[in-house]
Amino acid sequence: MTDSSSSGGTADVAVVGAGPNGLAAAVTLARAGLRVDVLERNAYAGGGASTQPLTEPGFVHDLASAVHPMALASPFFRAFELDRRIDLLVPEISFGHPLPDGRVGLAWHDLDRTADGLGRDGAAYRRLLAPLVEHLDAVNDFTTQSLIGVPRKPWGAFLFGLRALEQGTPAWNLRFQDEVAPALLTGAGAHVIGRHPRLSMAGGGLALTVNAHGRGWPVPRGGSQAISNALVADLEAHGGRVLLGREVTSYDDIADYRTVLLDTSTKALLDIYGTRLPHRYRVALQQFRPGNAASKVDFALSGPVPWADPDLARTPTVHLGGTRAQIAAAERDVAHGRVPHDPYILVTQPSVLDPSRAPEGQAVLWAYAHVPYNSAADMTETITAAVERHAPGFRDVVISSTATPASELGRFSANFEGGDFANGAVNMLQMVRRPVLSPSPWRTPLEGVYLASSAAAPGPSVHGLAGWYAARLALRERFGLDAPDLSVAAG
Repeated sequence: MTDSSSSGGTADVAVVGAGPNGLAAAVTLARAGLRVDVLERNAYAGGGASTQPLTEPGFVHDLASAVHPMALASPFFRAFELDRRIDLLVPEISFGHPLPDGRVGLAWHDLDRTADGLGRDGAAYRRLLAPLVEHLDAVNDFTTQSLIGVPRKPWGAFLFGLRALEQGTPAWNLRFQDEVAPALLTGAGAHVIGRHPRLSMAGGGLALTVNAHGRGWPVPRGGSQAISNALVADLEAHGGRVLLGREVTSYDDIADYRTVLLDTSTKALLDIYGTRLPHRYRVALQQFRPGNAASKVDFALSGPVPWADPDLARTPTVHLGGTRAQIAAAERDVAHGRVPHDPYILVTQPSVLDPSRAPEGQAVLWAYAHVPYNSAADMTETITAAVERHAPGFRDVVISSTATPASELGRFSANFEGGDFANGAVNMLQMVRRPVLSPSPWRTPLEGVYLASSAAAPGPSVHGLAGWYAARLALRERFGLDAPDLSVAAG
């Protein structure tokens, strides 16, 4: 990587933004033989998939993403053979979910073991998910494409669609008799910020849960930065460059490049190209709405979290928020612009698998609570109290903490403005029209300009797919080239 003072010959392509999607695009283009410049405003590559010191010396924290359900599921990362390039640590328990009465739901990597622990709802949980786990590749193929077009594997789409329709409507509780299994599903679904039940929440939650039982939710050794570093290393090995400290705010900043891929928000796309974009497309981008937000807190700990249930000390991911009904009520508050008294909280404790994040015997923990868009609320006490309820003595192991309210999350990545880390609300309208209604939503009306961010299909998560799809489209349309082999052997 080089700083902003670097110069050189004009590249074939500029990629704006060095987040996972931008780097995926850049790798794909460079492997096809093109000269690629990645222009990144920050002093580091990776965007939200970065790892930095935020609290005490010796403690390193993931800025936005920490656990990576798509690292082993994304078609791009599978083609890139990410699991051969970095150490992905797969936990035995993908995630846990404690309830207010002390019971704990555990989503084991093994579906049958999970169902066996769910009592009278175990059989219903197994019937819901077993066909999806059995057809995991078909399900992942469907959920990682644009929703416009004919599914390549219709059976997977059919199985998934039926279950999403059930879990995304008021019928969502019909198959269950108790509270633990529904809470497990809703805790995963709440990774997508929005009201419940909704099809988009159910779809996201089912996709995550199926992968929790299918391939697992891995943690990269050394932090999310390991993923970004692997992408940068491959890019540079094929002649590409990452130019740090290079912020793109107007067309003049990229006027020398004939082909441009933007790992940016729709707002940035509008700001850069303005009236060069056709009026109808500008209106469509202006109608693309942000979602609600996350308020994050990073903790440096003197030791592991003292969970009352010891199994919660074995998983990197814990969902707090209570029952399905309680999570739905908290998300309803957020949708109405209110900070919930008891919000949904996603807790990640990567030190469970990766002790390299902190000095020996100590640990890191990050958590975020759902809040309204651009909220300035500091959720440190709310998150601390919520963890303490299920881990008495947690306050005693906190050395220090650093809060990043939703209103400040954009300093990690411009795509997280207002705390909306999904880069646009995740609802059915905006999943079908992301950001426009098109079988190729990565293409803009401007010749040689493509949107390669999570504001385009298939939406949020660290999967690199929007960048990969945009790059393959650009290769075909601009250069008459096929998509390259991304494997380690081909490199």
